Order: sequence, then structure tokens, then C-alpha cells
Amino acid sequence: MKPGNRFLGRVVACGGSGATIAAVAEHGETSLTELWSVGRLISISVGRNRVVALVQSMQTASNEWGEEADNTFRIEVELMGEVHVGPDGREEFSAGISQYPYLGAIAHRIRATDLARIYDSGQLDSCVIGKLTQDESLDATIHVPSMLAKHFAIVGTTGVGKSTAVTLLLNKAIAADPKLRVLILDPHNEFAAAFPDHAVVIETDTLDLPFWFFRLEELAEVIFRGRPAVPEEIDILRDVIPDAKKAFKGGESGLMRRQTEKSSITADTPVPYRIADLLAMIDERIGRLEGRHEKPHLRSLKVRIVSAINDPRYHFMFSSNTITDTIQDTIARIFRIPGEGRPIATFELAGIPSEVVNSVASVLCRMAFEIGLWSNGGIHMLVVCEEAHRYVPADPALGFLPTRQAIARIAKEGRKYGVSLGIITQRPGELDPTILSQCSTVFAMRLANDRDQEIIRSAISNSSISTTSFLSSIGNGEAIAFGEAVAVPMRMRFTRIEEARLPRAHGITDRVDEDAPPTVDLRSIVSRMRAMNGPDISNFQQSYLAAQSAQPAGPDDGGWSEPNSDAEPAEAAGFQEPPFEPYRPDMLPRPLEAVNPQLERFNQIREQILSGKPEREIQAQPNPDFAKPAGEPRRGESLRESLLKRPLGSLIRK
Repeated sequence: MKPGNRFLGRVVACGGSGATIAAVAEHGETSLTELWSVGRLISISVGRNRVVALVQSMQTASNEWGEEADNTFRIEVELMGEVHVGPDGREEFSAGISQYPYLGAIAHRIRATDLARIYDSGQLDSCVIGKLTQDESLDATIHVPSMLAKHFAIVGTTGVGKSTAVTLLLNKAIAADPKLRVLILDPHNEFAAAFPDHAVVIETDTLDLPFWFFRLEELAEVIFRGRPAVPEEIDILRDVIPDAKKAFKGGESGLMRRQTEKSSITADTPVPYRIADLLAMIDERIGRLEGRHEKPHLRSLKVRIVSAINDPRYHFMFSSNTITDTIQDTIARIFRIPGEGRPIATFELAGIPSEVVNSVASVLCRMAFEIGLWSNGGIHMLVVCEEAHRYVPADPALGFLPTRQAIARIAKEGRKYGVSLGIITQRPGELDPTILSQCSTVFAMRLANDRDQEIIRSAISNSSISTTSFLSSIGNGEAIAFGEAVAVPMRMRFTRIEEARLPRAHGITDRVDEDAPPTVDLRSIVSRMRAMNGPDISNFQQSYLAAQSAQPAGPDDGGWSEPNSDAEPAEAAGFQEPPFEPYRPDMLPRPLEAVNPQLERFNQIREQILSGKPEREIQAQPNPDFAKPAGEPRRGESLRESLLKRPLGSLIRK
């Protein structure tokens, strides 16, 4: 009980998972109570072993504090493990407890050497990421290969330092594994400043992601602008796209019907094709005599495609240089193969239209998995999903199904092929629990929502109740680490990063000098908002006209075609379609009123008869010309009976 002694108190109660310790503060002094703190670790001596316990709560026995009196207080602790002597004679920490504390056992401050043993991962290639909250003199270390082998997650509310933690962990991961390739899906365009020496920034102005990279579902998400696709139009695309791919390869004519034999090229095969061939095939179907019920869907699909290629926001998909087979160059640039000293690719998604972000994320995640799969694990890939609850929401009805499937496939099977997943989210309650459960290492920062805290407790198998109870009150830059990369749940504070390397959106600072003159160019801002520089579709115009001129003639008359009802969207796309020949006269539809001018009169009389109008009133309005083509009523037969018995066709003049 002397000053400087490690003695704190004695055990007065003990259970299977916790214990109660009693201590006395003499004469109202607080020197002893200052050694206790919620969330700190203490030791309880049990023979040669030392049981490690975590402080959960504390209170005085009388719920009062005497200024000059002796104050007895009680501390509730949770038992975490013990430090014991191993077979080799060295002291080591284990999560199990071989001897529980007895009543009267002495509790004392934990030794610094014991703290080092507790949080030591036992791996030689561990990395320092910060300091322990309990003892700032001790380093907080993690085992990076274990973190990447089975995925990791960083959760926390806005402003607690998630992006800074991601930057620190990625720098440590690159240093630990030089062969690692990192792809960051950056929805806020903030990681470009964090890796100036190790990253390549891919934005909308420098992005070339050809449309033929997209699978059918992903392309439909772009063409239909995020709305539900029309099944009839999807079926047309499923039939036409393989023919367009064959036409590009030169094996078969894209304007002929598909052959009955099986083909290795499908709508999902990443083979280049021309939009001009696609539209020419749609025009060819519109001009056919058969399948007239498909023509409205064909016209609608053509309008959607032309509108997409004319949208300047889709320039990264439909630019002039996306027609050639650039799959190797695109993969090498996006996934940093070989890398050229910059193993990180930050994919800025803020400038991409919101209805296309899901498709782009699906393409990138799917290709990352396939690269790891077909390279037999020769490339170690890490896909970091910022704001992951956008792509894999908890509600199956929300989000984009191909994106969910691509990320789920990485989470479930990626570790077999060297593809790791990093999940960053501020709302773990809105994230698919299956994805979160696949993350074996979790860095939980401050979470204010009760449901989010409950999700973390249920997702981490080895988390203690008292440890996770701190999630609502830990400070900025502080986290509780669970999982494979750490020996025991560890409360730590991340190392601060240099100001110049902090993640921020294109160098935006937190504080703006209001007295400084404005340097914002509003003209450039408005020009970028309007995106006046549209896509270059000159090559598309030439190829489309060439495909139209090579179109085979229609049946029977050697070259007629149906009038094009999509002239306005085609003109809006920046090109003029060749003129169409009209229908043959005998094929033009004729209204019934033109066939028989008396049909309107007949309908009037029929309506009057069916409404119950007396026959004499109807006959009082005779029309001699009307009765002639149909013949006179038989003797004894009224006009009403004559009209109702005769079919409509017999009353129409031939």
C-alpha cells in the first residue's frame, strides 16, 4: 500500500468470465484510484501465473466519497487470459485460464513486459501501425500477411479517421509485400493525394474502359440508366451482340442470321465489336417483314444506344480508341501489371455518372478476381472498396446484383487465388453481413449507432463484451483491432501521417482564408458541368454508314425498308442516316373509313339499335346508299334484324 507499489486491491468475488476486486482509498486520496481506468488491463497473481483482466466498471461501496475518510470501492473486471511459464522456461501469454483467481488474490498494475507479451503476434514480419492506448510507450503491431490472407474491414462513423487508417495500412502492406497490386474504388476522389509516389490516378478524363468489357447485365445497366431493363430488348441484345463480335473478327457477316451450331462467343465474352455493326443489325431487323411485333422494342433499343453514345459523360466507354482490341493495355494500366514502381491504382468514381458507377465497380471487381484465378495466384491483388455499403447493401432488393456477386465471390473464394478484399464503411448495419463475416480482421473505430455496434459484436467471434462496449466513446484516430492479424483484441491509436499525405479531395484543405482573393475560375467549372466536349464519334459515323450501305436488300422488291421513326435521336447523335424507301403501295395500311365511307354511318345506326332506340325513329333517317351494298332486308324482316344477322364484312363496300 506504499506509494509506488503495484498493489491495487484484492479479489472479493470471481466467476467463470469475470471477477470483483475491492480496494481502499485512505483519507480521501485519489492516488490509488487514478491507477484504475475503464478499458485498462490489470494482473491478478495466482501462484506463478498472472491472470490478465480488463476493467469494465467501478464504483464506491457507499455510492459516496468521503473527503477525509477511507473510501472502499469495487472494480468489475473481465478475465482475458494468463501469463504463464512455457515448456521452454520462458513466460508467454495464452487466451485460456488454467487457474482462476481465489478470494483474497492480489490485483496489481500490469507489467509493461506482460503487455508486450499479450499483444505480440509472434510473427517476425509484423508491422507497427500505432501505439497502445493503455501504454503509449508500447507499439501496436499487426501481421500484414494474415490481414491480407482472409480480408479486412475498417468501420467507423464519419470523421473518425477511416481514410487515414486505410492510407497507413496500405503503405505497410506495400512495404511488406512488394508484389502486391492494389485497386482502390475511390467514390470521393480523396486518395490521389495519399499515395503520390506509389499510385496512378485513373479519372474520367484519362479512363478508357471499353463498352465491350461489360457483360450483358452490366451494359444494360448503362443503356437503361439504372432503371429496370425491358426483357424484350435484353433478348435482342443477347442475340445481336455475338453477331457484332463475329463481324468484328471477320468470321461471319454480322448482318446474317445466327447459325444454328454452337459458338464460343457470347454476349459476355470480352471481345471487341463496333456499335455501328450493332445498330446496323437492329436496322436490318426493323426492315424485315416478319416479326412486326418486335419493331417497337427494336426502335426503343436503338434510341437508348444512340443516346448513350451521344452522352459526353460516357466518353470513357464510347471513345474512338475503344473499338480496337486494347484489353491487355487496359488491364495492365488498371491493375498495375507489371506496375513500374507504382503498385496502387486509385480509381476515382466521383466523376462517373451515378447510374454507371455500379457497372464500373462490377467490371473492376470481376476482372480482379479473374486475373487472380487465371494467373494461378501469380498476382496478389487487393481490392479496396470505400463506402462498401453502396455496392453490397444488406437489403438484397437494393444495389446492383452483378456488383454484389463480384464482391461476394472475392470475399468467399478470393483467398484461394491471391485476391484480397478491403471493406471500408461507416454503416456496417447497412452492409451485407455475409461480406463482413468473411473479413477475419476488423478495425472498429467509433460507432454511434446501436445497430452498427451490434453488427460488429456478432461479426467478431473472439470479441469480448467489455471491449466492444467502448465503440461509442473511443477518440478520433483510435480503434479496437480484432481478428487474425492481432493476438488479442487490441485498443490502439494509429500513427499520425504527414499532413501532405493525408487523404483529401484533390488537395482541399480544412480551413479557407476568407481574406484571400478568390482564385476559383467559374467559367471552367461551368464548362465542366456542361461537358461541352462530347465524344468523338467520327469513326462511328463512317462505320455506321458503311454498314448501312452493305445491308442486304429486303424481300420481294429488291430493297425496300420501313420508314425510320428514330430520325430525331439519330440526328441528335451527330450523323445522318441514309434515306429509306417507302412501303410498296399494296403494303401500306389503309384505314377502314377509306375502304368504306359509309362505315361511320353504319356504326351510328348500330349504336342506336343496341341502345334500344325505337326502330321507326332509326328508319326515319333513311340512307339509301347505305343499304345498297348490303342488300335489301328480306320480306318480313326488320332493318334491326337484318343488320344484327349480317357480319360486318358483308356491309363494307369492296
